[in-house]
Amino acid sequence: MTETIASEPTDGQPPRKPVQLNDVDDYEDLIVNHDLVLLEFVTSGCGICGSMEPVLGVVARSAPGVVATVNAGLVPELAAEFDVQSVPTLVVLRDGEEVARFDDGFQPAETLVDALETHATR
Repeated sequence: MTETIASEPTDGQPPRKPVQLNDVDDYEDLIVNHDLVLLEFVTSGCGICGSMEPVLGVVARSAPGVVATVNAGLVPELAAEFDVQSVPTLVVLRDGEEVARFDDGFQPAETLVDALETHATR
């Protein structure tokens, strides 16, 4: 389960578990404090989204950057900003800019780790 919120102190290191973004302010804090972010947009009751939880845990522990989950139904302005049309939608951000997107269902950990590693260095 995603329990950490974006504003928890991490001693300058990315959290090693997914964080939950509860509003736009959490998102803005995350982007200011972390260069590389994987955002997962979900909705309550989404079966595929639920199956992604353990995958995102693996990604958070093994990949560079921060993994964050946003409930699109609870933070619709953020979902609109990223033009989320289906869930789960996963977006990789580098310095606040979208550099990769996965909006076609379940993604294996290897795919997401590769995407984050690709964009970790320029």
